[in-house]
Parts: sequence; C-alpha cells; structure tokens
Amino acid sequence: MEYFVALAFFAFASSATPGPNNVMVMTSGLNFGVRPSIPLLLGICIGFSLMIVVVGLGFSHLFTVFPSLHLLIKIIGTGYLLYLAYLITKTPSTTTKETSDKPLTFINGALFQWVNAKAWVVATGAIAVYSSSDAELINQTIIIALVFLVVSLPSVGLWLVAGSILSHWLKHENKRKAFNYVMAFLLVLSVFPVISELMAIMLAT
Repeated sequence: MEYFVALAFFAFASSATPGPNNVMVMTSGLNFGVRPSIPLLLGICIGFSLMIVVVGLGFSHLFTVFPSLHLLIKIIGTGYLLYLAYLITKTPSTTTKETSDKPLTFINGALFQWVNAKAWVVATGAIAVYSSSDAELINQTIIIALVFLVVSLPSVGLWLVAGSILSHWLKHENKRKAFNYVMAFLLVLSVFPVISELMAIMLAT
C-alpha cells in the first residue's frame, strides 16, 4: 500500500507542477474552452502513460547503444516545442464561430511526449525508482503507467479548467493576446537548458 501511495504522490507532483504539457493545456483552455481541449488533455495523459511502458521495455537503453539518437531527439524536440510556442502566439485573441483555428489534437498531445524533456526525465525516473528486480519488470511498468494515467488526468485537467476560468477574466483582446505571449515565452523558457546544451555541443565541434 505504501508503494502505491508513494507512486501516486510522485505522479501528482510531476503531473501538477508547471511544465510544457500544463502550459499547452492551460492555453488551450483559455482560448478554446474545456470541451474542445479534452482531446489534447487525453493525448497528453495517455501518450505519457504509453511512453512509460515503452521506456520500461528498454527503449532508454537505445541511448546507450546509439548516443546520437538522444541528440537527434533533443534537436527535433526543441524545434517542435518552438513551433508550438509560435502557434500559441498566433492563436486568435478572440474566438468566434467563424474562426477556423482549432485547439491541438489528441495526436499532437501524444506525440509531444516524445520530444518533451520533462516527460523523459519523469518516465525514466519513475521506472528507475518504482521498479525492482524482485518482480516482472513489464508488470511493474504497466502498474506505474496506470497510476500515472489515473493521477495525471485530474492533475493536468486542473490546468485546463484554470485556463477556462481565466478566459472570463481576460475577455479583452489585448489581455488575451498578452497571456498567449506569456505562455509561449514559458514554453521557450522550459526548453532553454536544452538549447544551451545544443549550442555548447555545436561550439565544441
């Protein structure tokens, strides 16, 4: 029982704290509302749980065998996150029925986990800390993934609701636009350490 409690607290702490996933969900909630943003929420939570399973099955060992793969994922991930930040800045500051702009999809949320630095850290950390050699690793991995799925849905969902609530306070076009730019900046800021690392690698070669 203590094992599940500890795992649940870890899942809550890592899911509820600020990060790229929560920034995207909150921004979507503000600009499009809760219901249209649910596919993005599900994509993030289900996608991350699947990522835990894949990491638990040994995908992380590929980084040891192919170090360049890790660098490639970092480059792709950085570019994709910057692109998402750009999309946020271009989100209409007012939403009408006539607008063709739509929130990010389930697939966007799921695929983003594979280029999200925080997701990699949490997934590998969860497998390393909450699995042992005393039992089947695959069974333990599935349990960890399920706990994260159950805990992350309401945890990340709180950010979605918060964004929707903020929409009532940020009805003015300029305020909503400013919020979108702040969220885009936070996304860029979250990947800044990776950008610094990539720049250091480029200067060293």
